[in-house]
Amino acid sequence: MSSVVQDSRRTGGPSPAPYGAEQYGPGRTITDWEPENELFWKSIGSRVANRNLWIAVPALLVAFVVWQVWSVTATNLKDVGFAFSTSQLFWLTAVPGLTGGTARILYTFLGPMIGQRRFTALSTLVLVVPLIWLGIAIQDPSTPYGVTVGIAALCGIGGANFASSLANIGFFFPKARKGSATGVNGGLGNLGVSAVQLLTPIVITWSTIAIGSAQHKADGTPVHLQNAAFIWVPVLLVLAAVAWFGQNDLKVASTPFSRQKVIFKRKHNWLMTWLYVGTFGSFIGFAAALPMLIKTTFPDYSVATYAWMGPAVGALARWAGGWIADRWGGARVTILSFVGMAVSIVGVIDFLPAIDDGGSGASGAPSGSFYGFFFCFLAAFLFSGIGNGSTFRQIPVIFRGTHLKGLTEGTPEYARARKQAEMESGAVTGFTSAIAAYGFFFIPALFGSIAVTSAMWGFVAFYLSCVLVTWWFYARKNAEAPS
Repeated sequence: MSSVVQDSRRTGGPSPAPYGAEQYGPGRTITDWEPENELFWKSIGSRVANRNLWIAVPALLVAFVVWQVWSVTATNLKDVGFAFSTSQLFWLTAVPGLTGGTARILYTFLGPMIGQRRFTALSTLVLVVPLIWLGIAIQDPSTPYGVTVGIAALCGIGGANFASSLANIGFFFPKARKGSATGVNGGLGNLGVSAVQLLTPIVITWSTIAIGSAQHKADGTPVHLQNAAFIWVPVLLVLAAVAWFGQNDLKVASTPFSRQKVIFKRKHNWLMTWLYVGTFGSFIGFAAALPMLIKTTFPDYSVATYAWMGPAVGALARWAGGWIADRWGGARVTILSFVGMAVSIVGVIDFLPAIDDGGSGASGAPSGSFYGFFFCFLAAFLFSGIGNGSTFRQIPVIFRGTHLKGLTEGTPEYARARKQAEMESGAVTGFTSAIAAYGFFFIPALFGSIAVTSAMWGFVAFYLSCVLVTWWFYARKNAEAPS
């Protein structure tokens, strides 16, 4: 037991200068961590946990910037002479989702094995490589399509940081605060999507910070597309250093894969993966596809003006979803999010141009309604963000309830079961986020391959299946795992 807890019990309250506090300082590996102990949490745990959280947030935000940089970059390629088709551009925005989702599976299990501090620093530093390559290649319109696909694939690694970050941060916080903590980490980290979509159209016009040659649009306007990549390189270097020297590794979170792999036998791992595909998969897939969707469906409207708003709404709503779920229950909030998403996408379909499906896919005016389309999309982002927060609150509650059922608090069996539940919920959090990240790939790929309205109706049907799964297993009376 930590000396701070022992001291608190002797004096009847937290010590103003707890013995052994140095072991919780920046850069240390912490061997004794008891977030459920109120005395420990108030005296030192909360401060350490929040320090680690607020270092993790900007690192994750910029990782999302790298993951999503192609969603905006691709919309500018034709303007400066790249001879890529619309389908090829949609695929360029999709490829980072494929590599990001795959790398997340690896990062899910590597993060707890290596430690929050070390892994955050290293996984942030490695993102410098694809950004530098992107900045060089994008200055030459003759760059082969295969090369751009390769760069997009490497940028996808930025999306993998989410899995390790969320799994590790969850260990720092007590049960009552996990929803809010992961909501803040994930939600503010998700703001990287909006940051890159908002800032890219601005920074590519800055000649004063440009490294390399300018590209020119058809009307002769110079732009510096490489700025979209190069501007983030020094930021990544600083964040990697801050993580290395400022965060902590938790010994309790260090778990070999041989123990983590038990989650593949857990039914609730697969059920929660299904639900998180519906929430985060939609959020990240729509964020990747929306710029190209606006450019190709409503070409008279500015991608730079509107595309960033949806991801911003969804990212901020994630924190709200976690906070509300901590108070109302995760399953109830998750059901609300899926119903809201289904209704919102029906609205999107209604406002699309009728020409989208050969004149039969939309019921509105032949030219559609951009503002109806856009505000329905904003609603879809809002509800997906709420669902992102509520599903991540459900996971630790489900596994804690399953493992501790029938056990008496204070017994050795209870302590072992609680530790197992923490380990499994962390691994499930990472794994579900890995599979859901494939939404980044499949949604833009679908829009590039089939009619938009056909894809949208498929999403509606999927959301309704998620409502049913959530209600049956987690929300109804006598549900198997109330959460």
